[in-house]
Formats: sequence, C-alpha cells, structure tokens
Amino acid sequence: MAIPHIDVMPETEHDAPIASSHPLRQTDDDLLLPAGELPRSASCPDAVSRRVRDELMLDGNARLNLATFVTTWMEPQARQLMAETAEKNLADRAEYPQIAAMEERCVRMLAGLWRAPYPEQVRGCSTTGSSEAAMLAGLALKRRWQARRRAQGKDTGHPNLVMGANVQVCWKKFANYFEVEPRYVPMEPGRYHLTADTLTAYCDDNTIGVVAVLGSTLDGSYDPVADICMALDGYQAATGTDIPVHVDGASGALVAPFLDPGLMWDFQLERVASINASGHKYGHVFPGLGWALWRNAEALPDDLVFEVDYLGGRSPTFTLNFSRPGAHVVAQYYNFLRYGFEGLRELAVQCRTTARTLAAQIRGMPPYELITDGSELPAFAFRLAAGTPDFTVFDVSHAMRERSWHLPAYSFPAPCQDVSVLRLVVRTGFTTDLARLFLSDLAQVTGQLRTRAPRVLPPFLHPSPAT
Repeated sequence: MAIPHIDVMPETEHDAPIASSHPLRQTDDDLLLPAGELPRSASCPDAVSRRVRDELMLDGNARLNLATFVTTWMEPQARQLMAETAEKNLADRAEYPQIAAMEERCVRMLAGLWRAPYPEQVRGCSTTGSSEAAMLAGLALKRRWQARRRAQGKDTGHPNLVMGANVQVCWKKFANYFEVEPRYVPMEPGRYHLTADTLTAYCDDNTIGVVAVLGSTLDGSYDPVADICMALDGYQAATGTDIPVHVDGASGALVAPFLDPGLMWDFQLERVASINASGHKYGHVFPGLGWALWRNAEALPDDLVFEVDYLGGRSPTFTLNFSRPGAHVVAQYYNFLRYGFEGLRELAVQCRTTARTLAAQIRGMPPYELITDGSELPAFAFRLAAGTPDFTVFDVSHAMRERSWHLPAYSFPAPCQDVSVLRLVVRTGFTTDLARLFLSDLAQVTGQLRTRAPRVLPPFLHPSPAT
C-alpha cells in the first residue's frame, strides 16, 4: 500500500540537548520550576524557548495517539503556509481579501462535493471546529422553527432536538447553552447509532430538527441518513410536521464522498438542510478548523448573519466568535488544490484499508471481538469477548499507554453501559510500519495481561472517547 512520504523535520539547534557551560545561578530561579505566576522580569528568549520545549517533551507523541480523529501530520509546504499566515485575522476581510476568497472557494468545493442541487445557492462558512459549526447549525434550526411557529400563532417556548445517544458532546452543549430540550434516542444491544425505526417516537410539533451522525465517535459507524429522511417524510405525511435534518459529518463528510459515492446522505436528500465537517479531521488540516454549509438562504435565516464595517469595508459574519486565524483556511485551500478529488480519495483509501486490515488482524487475536470493522469511517471499536475475566479493556488501554500508544477505552451510554470498548482511529501518517508495531505491542500486552491478576484502575485512567 502506498503511504504518503513523511519528511522528518531536522533537529534544530534548539532541539539538541545542550551541555551547559554555565553553572546554575541564583538569577535563574524563575526558570527552575513550572511557572505558577507571572515572572518578575523578562528572560532570554532562547532560554525560555528551551524550557518550554523541554516541558513539551513530556507530552505524548501525537502520531501514536489512536484516540483522536484530529490531523497530526501535514506536508511541510502546508505547515510553511500556515506559519506565513499565522498573524492574519480571518475576520478582517477587507485587509485580507484573498484569504476570504479562499474560504468562499472552499465552501463552493464542499457544496459540489456534498452534491448540492444548486451549489450557487449554498451558504457556508469556516468555523473554529465542528463544535462551533454544530452550534451554528442548531441555532439555524431553532430560528427556523421559531419563525414557523410565530407564523402559525403558536408558542415558541419549548423547542426540542432529536438525536441518537451516540452524538458528540458538542450537541449536548448546544442543547444546554441554547435552551433546547435534547431528546436522545437510546442505544440497544447490537444497535449503537440512530436508526429510522426508532426516531419518530421522539418527534413532535416542537422538534426543531433531527441530527444524523455520519461517523460516530463511539465506533466509527454511520447513521442511515437516507432512511432517517424517509421516516421523517412519512411522519410529515401523517402529522403535517416538517422536520429538517442536520448531518453531523465531522469526520464522515470528508470520507464518504470519496469512498462511498453511492451512499445517500448529503444535499441530494431534500430534507437535509445543513451539514458540518471538520477540516481538521479528514480535511487533513491541523486543529482547529470546521465547515458549516446550509442548502440555501431559507435554511440559514438572515437575522443570524451580521454585517460589520469597523475593520474597513463591509463583511458578513456568522460565527460565535469574531477574530480567528486565517491560516487554517489557507491550509485547507492548499490541501484541496494539492490533492484534488483523486488525491483525497487515495488518502481515504489508504486510511480505510489500514483500518480494515488492523480490524481483521484483531478479530483473529483472542480474546477480542469487533464492534465495527472500519468499513465506514477508518476507525473501529473492539471489546473483550464474554467470559474474559482476567482483565478489562481499561487494563489494555493502560498497558498500551506504557508503550506510548494512546488507545482509548470507554463504556457506551446507558442502557448499553455494560459494553466497554477500545477504539482505534487511522489517520494520514499512520503508516504500515506503525500498524505492524501496534499489532505486535497489542499482542504482547494481551499475553502479559492474561497471565496477571486483574487490576483496579483509578477513575482518571478511564478516559472518555476523544474527538
């Protein structure tokens, strides 16, 4: 399998250990311990840089972090472009019109990728990440519902949002912050995401929308978006209530277009009003960058868009914050131009192939069994087979961390809280050599744990799934 070449950054003079020719002096006290307060005076920039670098060495190796969906490797050219534009504020569109133009071009590219029937009508923006994109999409759903209720002369005080229990925490935040009742469709044994046969029982005239997840953080599976839309078509025919769908494609919206062209999940479905994605996941940009797109102006009410002129010129803005680095948009634009459709498809193919190969190997490694196999997102979850009393998935996670791998272990939400899994995410930069090393370490760890008594881990070693 072809793996993109990854340049190893050369060691700089500041990376190299230095045998100090100067003994530690009393005046160096400010640099002895982690700073808990602002130092009394300025210090030498090289000394402070070295101190910060030394402390950062204690962090984990990002490329061995199998928990995160977030990009941990970019080409040197993209890194350089980000460094060259780090000081540019995306909100200052009059001063940096080319970055604003790049953002708009990215929105057009995504509109085409997500098969919008009328791409010129799509409205969209970059965001700090998918969490902000979800907040904006949820706000648009709420405002549309409120406007419809007012037009009908009805109360607007009790909105609710229907979603599976597998949604990412950003949707729980949205419901809390913007006073919308969250209605979580619970999991069932063997069904760990939202399905069409379960959701309409949670809908009513106060439902502002349904969130479908294209790539669950829990196990990498896709909600069946087309079936969900069809169920809501039936619900509208029976009740007269028109409920839009938002697709949380934080990861999958930049995977499915390349690997699953026949899958119906995007703007081809008339009921899909909006879609979000994380450019900092399978858009291959360092964090944090998200994208939010709406089908047309009707899906994004005008009263949510502000016009500002105090930076010079007039600029529309629809974001929860204001100032934001333009560098991430530049990097996304670079990636779209650099790889094109076929290049992005090849990166996705490599990730999914590696994920499925790893899943197949782990399936044949007792005592593990698969929950998912990497055939949707390049990520999969696996657990210990029933009747494995010697150790837990939390023991496996802890032992793998001792070998520098971050392999998260967690339990599913109620009523499936007895299902505890390990989840592995494959991203660009996770080479076949790293995959072989991982499998070797997992086999060794598993063998060692089977010969040891079970241990009880403190709560802080039972992490939640990373985003």
